[in-house]
Amino acid sequence: MSGTITQALRTAQSGLLVNQQALGAIADNIANVNSPGYSRKIVNIEQRVVGGTGAGVQLSELTRVIDEGLVKSLRLETGTYQRLRAQQSYYARIQETFGSPNDNTSISHILNTFAKSIETLAVSPDKTLELSEFVRQGQEVALKLQAMSQTLQELRVQADAEIAADVREVNNLTAKIADLNDKIIRNKTVSNDVSDLRDQRDQALDQLSGLIDIRYFVRGDGDVVVFSSAGRTLVDNVAFPFTHSPASSVTPTTTHAEGDLGGIYLGVPMPGNDVTNELRGGSLGGLVEQRDKILTDMQSQLDELAATLRDTVNQVHNRGATFPGLQSMTGSREFLNTTDAANNASQTIKLDPTGGSDDVAIVLFDGDGNQSAATTLNTIMTGAGFSARGVGNDWAIADVAATMETWLQANGAPTATVGVDGTGHFSIELNSSAVNLAFRDQSTSTSGSAHEDAEIGFDSDGDGTVDETIKGFANFFGLNDFFVDNAGRNIHESNVINAGFKSTATTLRFVDGTATLPLDPGGANDMTVTIPAGATLEQVAAAINASVPNVTASVIPDGSGYRLRIAHDDGRDFDVTETGAGGLLSTLGMHNADVRVAGQLAVRGDIVNSPSLVSRGAVQWDANLGTAGQYYTSVGDDSGIQALAARIGAVNSFDAAGGLGSLKVSFAEYGASILGRSASLADNNKSDTNSQQALTESLQNKSDNIRGVNLDEEMADLIRFEQAYSAAARLIGVIQSMFDALDRAVG
Repeated sequence: MSGTITQALRTAQSGLLVNQQALGAIADNIANVNSPGYSRKIVNIEQRVVGGTGAGVQLSELTRVIDEGLVKSLRLETGTYQRLRAQQSYYARIQETFGSPNDNTSISHILNTFAKSIETLAVSPDKTLELSEFVRQGQEVALKLQAMSQTLQELRVQADAEIAADVREVNNLTAKIADLNDKIIRNKTVSNDVSDLRDQRDQALDQLSGLIDIRYFVRGDGDVVVFSSAGRTLVDNVAFPFTHSPASSVTPTTTHAEGDLGGIYLGVPMPGNDVTNELRGGSLGGLVEQRDKILTDMQSQLDELAATLRDTVNQVHNRGATFPGLQSMTGSREFLNTTDAANNASQTIKLDPTGGSDDVAIVLFDGDGNQSAATTLNTIMTGAGFSARGVGNDWAIADVAATMETWLQANGAPTATVGVDGTGHFSIELNSSAVNLAFRDQSTSTSGSAHEDAEIGFDSDGDGTVDETIKGFANFFGLNDFFVDNAGRNIHESNVINAGFKSTATTLRFVDGTATLPLDPGGANDMTVTIPAGATLEQVAAAINASVPNVTASVIPDGSGYRLRIAHDDGRDFDVTETGAGGLLSTLGMHNADVRVAGQLAVRGDIVNSPSLVSRGAVQWDANLGTAGQYYTSVGDDSGIQALAARIGAVNSFDAAGGLGSLKVSFAEYGASILGRSASLADNNKSDTNSQQALTESLQNKSDNIRGVNLDEEMADLIRFEQAYSAAARLIGVIQSMFDALDRAVG
């Protein structure tokens, strides 16, 4: 009998203890009713059996009320939402800087005002006020482009800094998850409750999903393995940390594709561990997209606008002439070492290599714009013993300069100097106030023949083959530019190329005028690289990097395509040419890179200081002057500015850049296209963010409703377990009375 009573006491005691623990779980639920990330715990009670006989009750593992499938969906959508949300402040800043087409400070409005100032000047070319206003509006365009470019680069620095902060937070969370994994496994092994630890781990996973696109699964021992959507393991027994070194500053030429921006490395910092281009979701994915895609595409659009504006205005401005001419000219084109004695080679030009009839009138004028001396380029070059235009390969840049200098000194400017200065620019100094110089391209050598841009063929690598053809003698050298950018020729890039590009077989030559990349075509030191047929852009870049020292080739994303960009490691000017008839450079549209032009565009300094240097007219011919006609310039001549007004107001061709396709529109319309695309991206981001926020909040509410604490349910359970506890206590009291009675009976 005593054994039965003892067993009854133990059974009642188990009920007392289990219900006490159940009440504790309910108390924990109620206390955490407002705790973020807490999931309701369900008390699971089961019968205890010993030796096949019932022995009371016991508490099994606490169950968390959670829908794992819903939570996984929530984390996926959270990653998408945070990617969009991370970009909102950037779009807001862009909109503030870019404005809308109707804003007086927008680039399209400023371009429109610039065009109107040209039209006004064309009506009154001799008026000082209109002249100054034209120069001022040119400066406004340049300053606006500079400001827009600067804002884009500041935003890229900001995005890179936020990337570094997110990387640190990711590392903290993955380390926390790994630590919680260890605690869960240890406690589960000794049958301790781990539900609260799992809540903490879930909360860390929730936060991690907002930073990076993650996937995960749970092993049987409770360990969770976390990896990225690209398959990179983030947590597996231990955490694998990220590293990223933020940049202190960036420029339009600073890109991750070229290695200028530090990668986001998972594990040891090495190329194979760079996951930057794999990030798709979370705030990290959004920030990388802003830094390396959205903002760089906008910069590409600005550079295309700035470069096309520069080239269009400068071509017309070089074609014209100021009254009564110029006494000093320094070109914008940078040449390599044109007297490379070590290799006995030089860069050369051909005048009209295709037709053989164009010529360039070289005219000196007095202070009233009357001709004091005139000749043509072909005349003085052949007179000095060089081959006739378009025939030979002996018109070295240095020889053209020396021959022109000799003629100027013999015709009214005895101390004139012409040559390539220390920075590689063609420079003319008359060193005389008595005469003024101007050029006039024309169809033949005959004085007064029809004006026509002279064709200048440039052999940049000294191999006797024309590598580049430019319209206009002064335009080729950049002797009378209106806009300057000082960009140099140290970066070359292609047009935007589709991803499926395949090259033709060819050989590329690289020259910078040094012993490393010499002007030595066909010689032992000639630096060439063979490109096989069918090579992709990446393979072309790899071939260049493997064979050519001091230059780095990269494939740069631009809009929906890519550019091949080749930069000199030492920042030196260089040229890339093609031997034979492969046609690869032509297919690629390889050119001196326009990247950074928007940030450096400016009106030429001497024009800003003296607006009268603007080319409003042109060198004119009057058959009635002198004995057989003469050239002249006139203060009232508006032919140059009229031509510029017509050119600016006309439709111009813009290459594809930054997601904008090839367009034939006016400059103001292209500016409006840039604004329209940025506004569209901002609106899409705002709309997508709002939609994604609604979806995420809906999923969060559903998850919270499932996993959250319901006070009504807890109160019902509280009453139920309280009654069970009271009953167990009452039973123990009864059994205690029985023991007392037994003790009295045997005592």
